[in-house]
Amino acid sequence: MKQLKGKTAVLTGAASGFGLACAEIAADAGMNLVLLDVQADALAAVAERFEARGVPLLAQTVDVSDGEAMDRMGQAVAERFGAPHFVFNNAGVGASGLIWEASVADWEWVLGVNVWGVIHGVRVFTPMMLAAAKADPDYSGHIVNTASMAGLLTPPNMGVYNVSKHAVVALTETLYQDLRLVTEQVSTSVLCPYFVPTGISQSERNRPQHLASAGQTNSQLIGQAMMGKAVQSGRMSAQDVAEKVFAAIKTDQFYIYSHPHALGTAQERFEAITGQTQPPDPFASRPHIGEELRAALRDNAA
Repeated sequence: MKQLKGKTAVLTGAASGFGLACAEIAADAGMNLVLLDVQADALAAVAERFEARGVPLLAQTVDVSDGEAMDRMGQAVAERFGAPHFVFNNAGVGASGLIWEASVADWEWVLGVNVWGVIHGVRVFTPMMLAAAKADPDYSGHIVNTASMAGLLTPPNMGVYNVSKHAVVALTETLYQDLRLVTEQVSTSVLCPYFVPTGISQSERNRPQHLASAGQTNSQLIGQAMMGKAVQSGRMSAQDVAEKVFAAIKTDQFYIYSHPHALGTAQERFEAITGQTQPPDPFASRPHIGEELRAALRDNAA
């Protein structure tokens, strides 16, 4: 998809981070914006800013894990702008902790946003895009799903998050193959960012009350602190990643990486899989981090 002006972008998690950065680029390119986020106040402020610029806009507070709410959004988008051309299933939350300490509420919350949110985005908007492609040979569309480098790796003390992001990678790879069976006009990419300063390490602020945690375990608190430190130390900005997203859309690039140098660890993992060896040491390149995590967990277990 090379031409963006006058086309429509649907973005989830649009009030901050990658969603907002991509919305800025889309607006600059002359696209209509559909902005979805669970943070009502932040979304309202963002919408007001775009409206002041005269950007054609539909903004709605939505929990992407709610299938019926997403169905209604699909109808609203169709009525306002017709089929979208760019869908960015980006809303996500972070989670840390030893995998056996995660509660049912933890699993339901993280998988609800990170996996079901993407499922609903694909389920609702892909048929609209395919119908538009069938009706118009000049139509082109692109779906980008946000996973993570954690969708290619298995870093310890991040089990629930890892599972959710592996699911997004698998879903998007399958979506790519399925689309190739039926059309050349709609394509897809998976975004796998590494540590980039966004608000994901403060995700607990958006946890719904009905999935509230009874209290975080020591491993979850330790993991959250370490994730926050790593994310905030990242030198690449959300804007940098957004530019990579739009470059990938224009060239139909499937895998989008914020930090390609991190792929060495992914290669080690796949070599272990094909070589039938034990999973590699995730801290081989930074042993001090592994030592710090082990010491913290064992001190708290003592």
